[in-house]
Amino acid sequence: MHGEYKVPGGKLVSVDVEVDGNDLGEVRISGDFFAEPDDIIERFGQALSGIPKDSGSTDIAKRLHSIMREGDELLGVSPEAIGVAVRRALGQAISWDDLEMEVIHGPAVAPVVNVALDESLVASVASGQRKPFLRFWEWNGPQIVIGSFQSYENEINQEGIDKHSITVSRRISGGGAMFMEPGNCITYSLVVPIALVDGMSFEQSYPFLDEWVMEALTKVGIKAKYVPLNDIASEQGKIAGAAQKRFANGYMLHHVTMAYDIDAIKMNECLRIGKEKIRDKGLRSAVKRVDPMRAQTGLSRGEIISRFKDSFTERYQATTGHLTEEDLRVADRLVQKKFSDPAWIHRIP
Repeated sequence: MHGEYKVPGGKLVSVDVEVDGNDLGEVRISGDFFAEPDDIIERFGQALSGIPKDSGSTDIAKRLHSIMREGDELLGVSPEAIGVAVRRALGQAISWDDLEMEVIHGPAVAPVVNVALDESLVASVASGQRKPFLRFWEWNGPQIVIGSFQSYENEINQEGIDKHSITVSRRISGGGAMFMEPGNCITYSLVVPIALVDGMSFEQSYPFLDEWVMEALTKVGIKAKYVPLNDIASEQGKIAGAAQKRFANGYMLHHVTMAYDIDAIKMNECLRIGKEKIRDKGLRSAVKRVDPMRAQTGLSRGEIISRFKDSFTERYQATTGHLTEEDLRVADRLVQKKFSDPAWIHRIP
């Protein structure tokens, strides 16, 4: 059995495994990484021979760490990456190549509907009604989306909300608040099987799932990097934040919001943002807008999204998908049942 894993920002590791009953037989590890001394990879293979074939990636990584000696050095690979490759070889984890992905863009809907779609569409994928997908949001009004575990009272300035007629909604994933007016940011949701990130920590899964967009950012002129746990930053500061939610049905939601051209004064009137948080997000009181994507690319929001879609489609051989009327009806019912309910919006986690 053969499995491969490309380490985000690192190298490719390949594993060939033979199975002897319920245990691993011979294990051969190869790739374009670097290892010193040479025999460390042979020792890794010997250490994995004989372990139960249902060993998790964490258990595999711990076993490899335990046999490392003083002076052993790995570059471009890690015991954790080898664990993922072993799981893939055994068919217990999947890769992008195992998925048929779709790319969906829009339509523009009421702000809270996008939040509901992030829950209802996961159920559709899990039930086999649609393929895993990447979906770019469009919305027809201003909103603030707070994280699942945030306090409304601590995050929201009600006076600013009333002044600017802002919709406030709560999403199902964690993370911080997002200030969203039509055209001021780029938001996408990715729904895939959890098996795609089998063996990865939460911290490792973020850059892995966004590897395609890091490549796309380079193509539009932005040199970006992941800042643990869940921020994407350019050389000029933070440009995006990510969040995740994993479901018992075996699928997960991963989404990202990138600042395109935000009215920082209005945002500060609607959110309770302390001085330290403002400094961390790169906001300056002397300017009226936060526009990293617009200023750093010189491209329209539509052109950036188009290039992002092209990049994802080319990398993963994705096809174009669409939301159906039934998708929107299901989401609308979920809005009424849950996402517009004050008990959900104002809940104290």
